[in-house]
Amino acid sequence: MVNLFSSFDPSTSILSLSLNWISSIIGLLCLPICYWFIPSRFNLIWSLITSTLFKEFKVLIGPKGHLGTTLIFIALFSLIMFNNLLGLFPYIFTSSSHMSMTFSLALPLWLSFMLFGWINHTKHMFAHLVPQGTPSVLMPFMVCIETISNIIRPGTLAVRLAANMIAGHLLLTLLGNTGPSLMIISVQFLLLAQLALLMLETAVAIIQSYVFTVLSTLYSSEVY
Repeated sequence: MVNLFSSFDPSTSILSLSLNWISSIIGLLCLPICYWFIPSRFNLIWSLITSTLFKEFKVLIGPKGHLGTTLIFIALFSLIMFNNLLGLFPYIFTSSSHMSMTFSLALPLWLSFMLFGWINHTKHMFAHLVPQGTPSVLMPFMVCIETISNIIRPGTLAVRLAANMIAGHLLLTLLGNTGPSLMIISVQFLLLAQLALLMLETAVAIIQSYVFTVLSTLYSSEVY
């Protein structure tokens, strides 16, 4: 089990430089040059995706949100989805499966939301600690519960993304390691199972980036 989880440890290095994290930017080199100059099919598809995300995030943030806020979350979605999908290729380290990256994405976002809310909308933040209609007897308990739930938000965001990325990759690794010890007929079923899991992991990679971004958007909308 130690060797199994060691595959998610960024330990590959040359001259004390960690090479696993290069996967976060190496995909930019694979984009075709025509993507940057003319409206190619990739550009049109991505424009459709970003426009859809812009409309949805604009509704979630509300009319009180600042201009340009949706662009931050679209960029966040693009970064996470890019790293998730890149990790499906062989011998490429999935940086989004490591807590050091997911927590470094979640903590600054949450901290900036909290500082902005408590500095500019202090009364609203205090009122948000007690849900509307709470009996006076339960108010102290609700304040404690809401405070704890706010504090653990960056941790839950980071753990959710990293755990979902690790779980699917572990299952693919476990099934792949059983291949040499199986018969030829069983290997055919194993290949079908691996293809199905790969399709599932592709969907999970997109869904988890969407979930991370939507939750961050909802957290930002609470501070107005």
